[in-house]
Amino acid sequence: MADFLTTFEKLSLKDISAVDESKFGPLTDEQKALSSQFQTLSGRLNEVESLTALNDNLRSKTFIVGTIPSKADFVVFEKVFPLSFKWTSGDDLAKYRHIIRWVDLFQTKYVDVPEAEKLKIDYDTPLPREVKEKKKPAAAAAAAAAPADAKAAKAEKSASPAPTGERKELTEEEKKLKAEAAKAKKAAKAKAKADANAAKAPEAAPSPALIDFRVGFIQKAEKHPNADSLYVSTIDMGDEEGPRTVCSGLVNYFPLEAMQQRWVVVVANLKPVTMRGIKSSAMVFCASKDNKVEFINPPANSKPGEKIFFETYDGVPEKQLNPKKKVWETVQPGFSTNENFEVTYTSEGKAPVRLVNTRGELCKNTTIVGAEVK
Repeated sequence: MADFLTTFEKLSLKDISAVDESKFGPLTDEQKALSSQFQTLSGRLNEVESLTALNDNLRSKTFIVGTIPSKADFVVFEKVFPLSFKWTSGDDLAKYRHIIRWVDLFQTKYVDVPEAEKLKIDYDTPLPREVKEKKKPAAAAAAAAAPADAKAAKAEKSASPAPTGERKELTEEEKKLKAEAAKAKKAAKAKAKADANAAKAPEAAPSPALIDFRVGFIQKAEKHPNADSLYVSTIDMGDEEGPRTVCSGLVNYFPLEAMQQRWVVVVANLKPVTMRGIKSSAMVFCASKDNKVEFINPPANSKPGEKIFFETYDGVPEKQLNPKKKVWETVQPGFSTNENFEVTYTSEGKAPVRLVNTRGELCKNTTIVGAEVK
């Protein structure tokens, strides 16, 4: 990676989103998941929550995934660079200080930004000291709620009936005090719960065995009536309920006739999504590189619904993947194709394994080596 940092040639602003992922060194599974997460997040940087997440991530990192650059840095830079010129107030500079530092690094070392177009940063601008919140154990966090409880009790006491039996009318100040105490109590309880969850032992890394890969047969396909880039296919996946409806963004890569009466590999347990009014209940598995897309072909003589899996990962798939567990987002960056066009999965510290059926027969694409497979 040190060689990459010293030999890397700056990319122009117009080329950064097309940077080749092969330019970068290998990433761990955790780094791949982080890279994928922020590439997805780059499409929502108009939201304050997304910018805050990016700033918090960069608080302790030189690059998005840690101490090494990745494609995610360039994809996100392209989106955030024009936004950074709008941060002129002291509050904005303080709020996004880590993003600004990272932008300056990239416009100086990795992206060829003309001097006149660079973000001008005055590092002498006084900023308020950044308060880094320390994590507390669940017990300590619960104890932190005590002052709020006492404050709420005081406010409630002030609202108690007078000794004469007449109800005392709260003053505006007492009402405000009571509301603030209740809010503080609720926040303290929420933090205690979050800290308790964070203190739990980390779960084992997701496995591709949880993904339901199957052989599918496209019975027919047609253009989506409300989306020019989508096909709507009827695919037999061996379900007792019959074929499923699947929307695929493949219009720009395959003519309609290439979608008819053909065998494919499908991902059958992603959460169904509604795409322009039509519910899609699976995904066609494809390989892509440099704007070229190819189907992943199941072995000859396959049947609809036959199980497909990566060698050594022949487990029981989830009935439906839980989006919150990010199984797909974590393992998908490890999918690729080798020089024999075999689909492979590589996890950190292990040799690649191939996509096969129960007879050990291989799934392949046609011509792309080193493809992204999803």
